Amino acid sequence: MTTTYTALGRQRRIFVPQPASPAPPPAPQDPPIYRDLLRAWADRGRTLPGRHDPEWVRLAAPTVTRGQFSGFPAPQHDGR
Repeated sequence: MTTTYTALGRQRRIFVPQPASPAPPPAPQDPPIYRDLLRAWADRGRTLPGRHDPEWVRLAAPTVTRGQFSGFPAPQHDGR
């Protein structure tokens, strides 16, 4: 930040943004052997690293049964 002074002597801070940095270089592509491996896995219906897997989402989702979270208060007795 830069400090400036007005005619009355009060300080005022002005935000001066930094110049934009150049865009990062593009990520290197996978070597051909990895591309071939991913293609072979995809052809066999396997899960691919870094890709959306609907089956995993389904299996990892919490199972909530009807009435599990009913909002009723705790029972009056504690089981004794």
